[in-house]
Amino acid sequence: MTVAMNTHRRQAMLWLAQRASAAVLGVCVVVHLVTMIVAVRGGLTAAEILERTRGSVAWALFYAVFVVAAAIHAPIGVRTVLAEASGGHRRGVDVAAAAFAVLLLTTGLRGVYAVTIG
Repeated sequence: MTVAMNTHRRQAMLWLAQRASAAVLGVCVVVHLVTMIVAVRGGLTAAEILERTRGSVAWALFYAVFVVAAAIHAPIGVRTVLAEASGGHRRGVDVAAAAFAVLLLTTGLRGVYAVTIG
């Protein structure tokens, strides 16, 4: 396989990953917003909402999926912007996007842990 084919295949996989993660994010955002609106309109405070999420495996899994989708989606977009701003795809752009993905994943999953388990 030539370098050009590898590049095109990688670009296609990134495109697909960003679209798939966007679909997951769309569902997660709607569920999150509806849940928050219903909870707040129902008179729950932030402390009461956190009390209800504590120990919930379902909410932990939901928000873990939300975080993973964001950690896939956002760095791909950032990578594209950085590549366009720098005049082309360079190794540094890929490294920066990967580091951003790791940062989002680790901080997001720490947040999920804090809200549901910790």
